Amino acid sequence: MSNRIVLNTISYHGSGAINEIIGEIERGAYKHIFVCTDPDLVKFGVTAKITDLLSKNNIPFTVYDKIKPNPTIQNVQDGVAAFKECKADAIIAVGGGSSMDTAKAVGIIITNPEFEDVRSLEGLSPTKNHAVPTIAVPTTAGTAAEVTINYVITDVEKQRKFVCVDPNDIPSVSIVDPDMMSSMPKGLTAATGMDALTHAIEGYITKAAWELTDMFHLEAIKLISQNLRDAVANKPEGRNGMAMAQYIAGMGFSNVGLGIDHAMAHTLSAHYDTPHGVACAMLLPIAMEFNKEHTGERYREIARAMGVANVDSMSQTEYRDAAIAAVRKLSEDVGIPAKNEKITEADLKVLAKDALADACYPGNPCEATEQQVIDMFRQLM
Repeated sequence: MSNRIVLNTISYHGSGAINEIIGEIERGAYKHIFVCTDPDLVKFGVTAKITDLLSKNNIPFTVYDKIKPNPTIQNVQDGVAAFKECKADAIIAVGGGSSMDTAKAVGIIITNPEFEDVRSLEGLSPTKNHAVPTIAVPTTAGTAAEVTINYVITDVEKQRKFVCVDPNDIPSVSIVDPDMMSSMPKGLTAATGMDALTHAIEGYITKAAWELTDMFHLEAIKLISQNLRDAVANKPEGRNGMAMAQYIAGMGFSNVGLGIDHAMAHTLSAHYDTPHGVACAMLLPIAMEFNKEHTGERYREIARAMGVANVDSMSQTEYRDAAIAAVRKLSEDVGIPAKNEKITEADLKVLAKDALADACYPGNPCEATEQQVIDMFRQLM
């Protein structure tokens, strides 16, 4: 058996890293850039940090910003049409997971037009050609979409999200500049940071975890535990730490998958438009409690990475409980709600069915029955 790792060809990290974009465009000899972003980032001047660079260097570009927080099939198809209309030859994705996921889907369909219906990309996408050359510039510290081979699209008609997994969609270049994240409001910083923690913890306990991804995930858990509270307080050191932590988590989970937490979170977002990071965070201690008997000694290392003292003197039950308690405490400290009041008893069966059909579920360390998933959702009510 072999283990595969897929990462960016090039990535830049640190304050001012966005200035490397021009050199990458020149080396690629790109003639027209398709800037994929969202309307709020345009409104608040975040996207302008990139477009001003392009204008200053006389690089033609077109901005596509018709993207919803949970991007839809229509968002992707409109983006494909806009890309073709402006005759672009490269993409810069500016934003969180929504912008980058849309950019990935657009880039894939441009080079693989037989998938223009979008739905046919679900699961292990059988594309033949790499996406349009893409430079990914995250503005949130959480999704790590700039270094992953996954993207998630919402099917509004069927009220579900679907996950696409494809090595051909990974951005060619990643620009992880904490200055691009400094305008994130407190709530978004908390939610995306807890999404990153969920990536790291789920990736660490998933069925496919192995030594190299373990290294990424444990370091990410440690960095998030040390930096998320400061990032929410908008301290520069916290922003810097979270920019690195979420990227490292992405290096791991992208290559080994996730689990029941993300499967259930996708379902909450699809049915109630719950922000993805909030959904992941609310569910994380619940999913950890469900999985704990199937994780061997791994919760001890999660507890250690989160700064829990004296884990080596604890029993297995004690360090498992300590890991879950540390996650709950961090979530509470950064203001994540514990309940989702939109869930009703009548919805539970449909929610459970959708979660068990999600592409993230098979990576979970143990199987769940429909009733067990219903019971987990019920804890959010």
